Amino acid sequence: MKLAVVGATGLVGQEILKVLEERSFPFNELYLVASAKSVGQSMTFKGKEYKIKGIEEVCKLAPDVAIFSAGGGTSLEWAPKFAEAGTIVIDNSSAWRMDPTKKLIVPEINGNVLTIDDRIIANPNCSTIQMVVALKPLHDKYKIKRVVVSTYQSVTGTGVKAVEQLMNERKGITDGPMAYAYPIDLNVIPQIDVFTENGYTKEEMKMILETQKIMGDNSIRVTATTVRIPVMGGHSESVNIEFERDFDLAEVTELLTNTEGVIVVDDPANLKYPMPKDAHEKDEVFVGRIRRDESLPNTLNMWIVADNLRKGAATNAVQIAEYLVKNELV
Repeated sequence: MKLAVVGATGLVGQEILKVLEERSFPFNELYLVASAKSVGQSMTFKGKEYKIKGIEEVCKLAPDVAIFSAGGGTSLEWAPKFAEAGTIVIDNSSAWRMDPTKKLIVPEINGNVLTIDDRIIANPNCSTIQMVVALKPLHDKYKIKRVVVSTYQSVTGTGVKAVEQLMNERKGITDGPMAYAYPIDLNVIPQIDVFTENGYTKEEMKMILETQKIMGDNSIRVTATTVRIPVMGGHSESVNIEFERDFDLAEVTELLTNTEGVIVVDDPANLKYPMPKDAHEKDEVFVGRIRRDESLPNTLNMWIVADNLRKGAATNAVQIAEYLVKNELV
């Protein structure tokens, strides 16, 4: 097994390496790829030093699996070249997610659609992943008609520059790099990614379209408002779900409790509910504030939290690779 991590020096790339080590992913050779300015520098992984290589060099080495986390432009240019060389690419960018010829995978939901012929596999958007993990068992039981979601997303979703902006603002440093058009500390920015012609941002449209694709059901209507808040550790989501069939709250809780990758934290009497600081560096999706929407029939409210760098990106990508190995698709 020859494994490549493309974008190894970025926030998600570093998290991928951490997850690979924690989960003891099997490989014989590891290639770490970063931008030209990092080529030749060293990174340590599992006590061994690796020289960072250029993407062209690694493409020629034809790794069995390459996990990409280097942006859409890099993926559009290089994923097909890696695939042509015989590599299976698991791509973290938005480049291939809505391509009808590419699979969009959350392994515990739709890993079964993967075949030996899939050479470029898309990793979904972070905020979509955590939501669909919680929605899938409920959709199977009650059939979802409509989802209304508002997100409260960590600055880590933007990258190192955004984390630096937040920390600088907390220290009173005003001349540091700006990842956002406005200050983020003591503020809330109701814009993630650029606006599209319909008034929604690209992040909002990702959640709408990706949910339907992953769940394999275009009849699910989704509307989203995505918001950046000054926190670290994970994304939070307020989700309102209208079902075709009525539900029992105890049964909903039991379904979620028994769902792989979900932890229910829902004890209002003792002020227990999911928060980003508790999800930080964990792989599970945390669900709480489970309650009936009393303004509509067959409608449920939930609060969903997950570490966006873990299950929202790195862990899901590694889980896809694990699925490929387990099912002998690589």
